[in-house]
Amino acid sequence: MAITMGIDVGTQSTKVLLYDTDLKKILAKAQAGYDLLSRADGSREQEASWWTQAILQCCSEMDPHLLSQVAAVGVSGQQHGFVPLSQEGQVLYRVKLWCDTSTVAQCQELTKNFGGEPRLLEDPGNLLLPGYTLPKILWFKQFEPALYQKMSTFALPHNYINFWLTGQISMEYGDASGTGFLNIPTREWNMELLRLLDDKRDWKSFLPPLRPSHEPAGYVTPEAAGLLGLRPGIPVSSGGGDNMMAAIGTGCVRPGRVALSLGTSGTLFTTANRPILDPQGQVAAFCSSTGGWLPLYCTMNCTVASELTRKLLNTNIAELNRLAETVPAGSEGVLLFPFFNGERTPNLPYGKGTFWGLTPETMTPAHLLRASLEGAVYGLKMGLDAFTALGLPVQEIRLTGGGSASSLWRQIVADILGFPVVCPSEQEAACWGAALQAEWCRSCLEEPELLSEQSVQERLFLLVDQHVAIDPSKKAFPSSAPAYQSAYATYLKILSVLSPLFQ
Repeated sequence: MAITMGIDVGTQSTKVLLYDTDLKKILAKAQAGYDLLSRADGSREQEASWWTQAILQCCSEMDPHLLSQVAAVGVSGQQHGFVPLSQEGQVLYRVKLWCDTSTVAQCQELTKNFGGEPRLLEDPGNLLLPGYTLPKILWFKQFEPALYQKMSTFALPHNYINFWLTGQISMEYGDASGTGFLNIPTREWNMELLRLLDDKRDWKSFLPPLRPSHEPAGYVTPEAAGLLGLRPGIPVSSGGGDNMMAAIGTGCVRPGRVALSLGTSGTLFTTANRPILDPQGQVAAFCSSTGGWLPLYCTMNCTVASELTRKLLNTNIAELNRLAETVPAGSEGVLLFPFFNGERTPNLPYGKGTFWGLTPETMTPAHLLRASLEGAVYGLKMGLDAFTALGLPVQEIRLTGGGSASSLWRQIVADILGFPVVCPSEQEAACWGAALQAEWCRSCLEEPELLSEQSVQERLFLLVDQHVAIDPSKKAFPSSAPAYQSAYATYLKILSVLSPLFQ
């Protein structure tokens, strides 16, 4: 029996699961929530200690005998978060998260000094968006200069947990590509961008070493093992951002399968065998945590839209679905632009949630609720259009996240996107993917003589084929829905009018 542990440090909670790779069975799951610190300037922050406390709580709820048999650990984490560390490894400040939009001015400053957006899209390959890590570092320098001077290195959320487990600081290419200063085609740090931020700092000594995805980030220390009930010395895989790990957990490790996550944010991503640089800057040109690339489209408001509308109307989830089903496709002209937290794609950090098209007849709870479901998907339809424009193949949508539990929302996704929708049996895709990556790492360590580049990836593909299953009860196929074609066209038209108002 080989048991691996998957850990996912999310925005709202941390999840831990134990997976028996021989029995192909999840043996235990636990989840622990925490707060989000918000300020009116767009700041969204957390304490790194909340994550480690959550992991400890999850492990305390698991069978000690199972924990003692864990053979490898894999860690997934919310992307882009900035964890500044002192030379002694102490966290110097609260973690600014992916959904933090307080760094618009820093993005503009860096973009201008680098030569503008066209140059960014050529090299490193991504625009500098408020969610990314680089503008957070500049913010830290400008607003916390004394702490900035004490900073010796930094981590992303999942890297910080790897560091906590192993005492070693490193990064892998997938999560690192969301910093904003990794050159995507060459997989090297962009030193010019960093020198624009600070031309006096020794960036080469500051930056964590980059590791291939199949290699371990380190091995569990005796101290961490004692806290968690694990054996010391077991490998901790490189891990990755939550989207990179979800690509493994949904089985989207080959081109053609597109993962769509209906979570707090809405994400659409697929695997590519080459760097995908979007000249329009809509699709993030990320690397994967499997040795390839992961073109990704992200919106900041997905289940946010339905949850806020549901709470406004004092409606539970079952009633939301029941009422929304009474309204025809397209909500009879009612549209929701769900930019409640600002928006990442399109890049509207000052965006606001906006209902459009209400009449006396459609100003009803049912119309508002259905429009909240559809509005989140229209934004993701823009991403799928961008994928096809870049020549990425699309065969099916693999749906995950909390919204995938709704049969109505699954059908809306299939109808608006125009592709079959399936759901993996295990819905905690990022946590599940971390456990599978841990097994990949463990198996590579056991047979190093077989590690040609091709066999490394083939080993992961085989692992995914063997362990990722589809839930036969949660499928949806696109039906004839001309109302959605009209509604989507209207959505794009009104968005072009609203966007300048949010600048």
